[in-house]
Amino acid sequence: MIKKIVALFLLVVSTSVFADDINLWKKSTLNKIVQKGELVVALEPGYMPFEMKDKRGRIIGYDVDIAKAMAKAMGVKLKIEETAFDGIIAGLLTNKYDIIISGMTITQQRNLKINFSDPYIVVGQTILLNKQYQNEIKTSKDLDNEKYTITAVLGQTGEIAARKFFKNAKVVTFETESEAVSEVLSGRAAAFVNDQPYNTVFMDGKGKDKLVHMDKPLTYEPLAFAIRKGDPDFLNWLNNFLRQIKEDKVVNLHEKLYQKWFVDTKWLQRVQ
Repeated sequence: MIKKIVALFLLVVSTSVFADDINLWKKSTLNKIVQKGELVVALEPGYMPFEMKDKRGRIIGYDVDIAKAMAKAMGVKLKIEETAFDGIIAGLLTNKYDIIISGMTITQQRNLKINFSDPYIVVGQTILLNKQYQNEIKTSKDLDNEKYTITAVLGQTGEIAARKFFKNAKVVTFETESEAVSEVLSGRAAAFVNDQPYNTVFMDGKGKDKLVHMDKPLTYEPLAFAIRKGDPDFLNWLNNFLRQIKEDKVVNLHEKLYQKWFVDTKWLQRVQ
């Protein structure tokens, strides 16, 4: 009799757990994406080489290619939602899109509001310095002086790093990378703090012979996909997707995209 009661109890528990799993899947963003046949990705163009607009106004970049591969793997269409970075998390939380793929760094503060996938690339904050200061500023510590103005993008980790490492300098923020770095090109600011990939690419273009890249990273920053909390099925799929594109040596997608956007800079001709 006791055995029958225990068996019945286990059956009820397992049935309940199964039902909970099914309900969780029904509510999953991944399930909804598959059902509607469309993946909606939020990003802010202007962060080379991750996302930017070409001369025809089309959004291109590393993150765009990743999003295309993701939509293809899901068997759905891709829709890019152009969004200002300072409001991009709020848009995700109000269901305006399914996922953020916009060069977003994992931070503990952001992680309180949203969940992150495993990192798809790791970067750090570096400095672009106006060449007129190269004789007086030899290391990043030399910039921490009230006589210097440092620019960064509002709400991004470049601003966080600038305020953390340069408490004595004047930190001025802008809405976009191009606005912030233009202040340094014009001489109105001494330096610009931003992600290493962007700074490296910028030095191959407009920054050549005008700026100095202080390329020793100030920070360690893993970039990841951002999704809403409470969605283990979507998170599981994203992490498996990342593992596949990194480890599949036949397709070799991760390495191909890295070479395309970070090593070969022919794409600069399409945006400048």
